[in-house]
Amino acid sequence: MGDEHAALGHQLIDLPEAAVEAMQKVGIDIAKPKILTTEVVQASDYVITMGCGDACPIFPGKKYLDWALEDPAGKGVDSVRPIRDEIKTRIEALIAEIDAQQEAGTP
Repeated sequence: MGDEHAALGHQLIDLPEAAVEAMQKVGIDIAKPKILTTEVVQASDYVITMGCGDACPIFPGKKYLDWALEDPAGKGVDSVRPIRDEIKTRIEALIAEIDAQQEAGTP
């Protein structure tokens, strides 16, 4: 795969149908994971991984967050919704943290 990384991990995977469906219900299409090139990752301030830990490439100067989440594989949509909602909660908290840091003038 060279210098490309899937937005949902370091390699392309088949996503659980229930995860795709749960995300579509809130207007997010993850049916075809986006490929992140090395350049895109290097241009980012934050890199959020979900369970790949040390397997994902590390670029100096980036803030890395590895969010341990329940694996949606083999689960139905009703079981995947809480996982989706946890991701949303974490994203909202991260945005609030970044906004507060910017308002305070700290990186």
